[in-house]
Amino acid sequence: MGTHIIQPISMKTTIEISDPLLMQAKQVAALQGVTLRSLIEQGLRRVVAEKQQAQGFRLRRVTFKGEGLQPEMRGASWDRLREMAYEDHGG
Repeated sequence: MGTHIIQPISMKTTIEISDPLLMQAKQVAALQGVTLRSLIEQGLRRVVAEKQQAQGFRLRRVTFKGEGLQPEMRGASWDRLREMAYEDHGG
């Protein structure tokens, strides 16, 4: 049996990019010694990876023992709660 190399499939597509951004991208590609296509693919890979990583974030559930707000604070406005939180802390 021989070794098979899997080649990534590429598709041609047309996109619209603003002229100033395209000029900047061409300059960056030239400075880096890469093709414009390669530079665009690098950028897309980075953005896709960031978006996928951001979707995986979950805030852990945190609870505290107690019975919620003190009775005298239960009907207080957010302004009053904030005032109390920063009282004696220079706020």
